[in-house]
Amino acid sequence: MLSNWIRVIADIGLFVGAGLCEIGGGWLVWKVRKDGWHWVFFIVGSLVLVLYGIIPTFQSQPFGRTYAVYGGFFIGLSLFWGWVFDSQRPDKWDFICSAIAVSACIVMISVPRNREAVIAAELCYCTSAFC
Repeated sequence: MLSNWIRVIADIGLFVGAGLCEIGGGWLVWKVRKDGWHWVFFIVGSLVLVLYGIIPTFQSQPFGRTYAVYGGFFIGLSLFWGWVFDSQRPDKWDFICSAIAVSACIVMISVPRNREAVIAAELCYCTSAFC
């Protein structure tokens, strides 16, 4: 059971790292396009976005779950980023909704799963028209 929580904590760290790279890189590109920052920030932002694409590959969860859970973390991190770097304080509904999203994501990644059942579900999915 303890090893599951260690995995969950490591996964959360990867979600936060990926989120900061996506939001930070996107924010730098945004500042160049919208606020006229120097083009060097566009290059730096683009490189950080490439790093964002690499970080999720270290997750222990399958692709679909990883990106679904990442979406919840993205909500909270985006609001936090806007508050810290653009002085756009989230309102109470932003806080409530992001807390719900992040809480649901933590539940999704912390539930112990039967590895054989996960593999069977993935094989079933891959034999469908979507694969």
